Amino acid sequence: MSARHLLAVPAAALLAVAGSAAPAAADAPAYAAAVTDFGLGRLGASAGALLALAGLVVAGLVLARPAGRFGARAAAMSRAALAAGLTGTTLGILVASTAAGGLGTGNGLGGAYVAILVGVLCAALAARGLYRARRNG
Repeated sequence: MSARHLLAVPAAALLAVAGSAAPAAADAPAYAAAVTDFGLGRLGASAGALLALAGLVVAGLVLARPAGRFGARAAAMSRAALAAGLTGTTLGILVASTAAGGLGTGNGLGGAYVAILVGVLCAALAARGLYRARRNG
């Protein structure tokens, strides 16, 4: 899989989610939440984004190091990063599908989009790291 495909998949996923959420934004209430309000939507989106970001760091470490640097741990680290990416993506999708209102209403919709994007990117990099770890033995 080329680098162009790795970058195109998360962008296409984000556009698909944003395109399906546009009709729901038309019916959104016209209030904005305060910055200090931290509801369940923001909590779930933040947790998903941070989990996916941690997986992205681990996947980046596996791919940045020489092939034999981590040895047998490379496959385990790639599996952990893959699980973190998929969990972050799932949390982002869950928050995006249950958010009442559009961006800026305090329901965590922006954070959900970030969690989806980072989670998909993390899963792609972790899958590449897992493939490399299996190939190198």
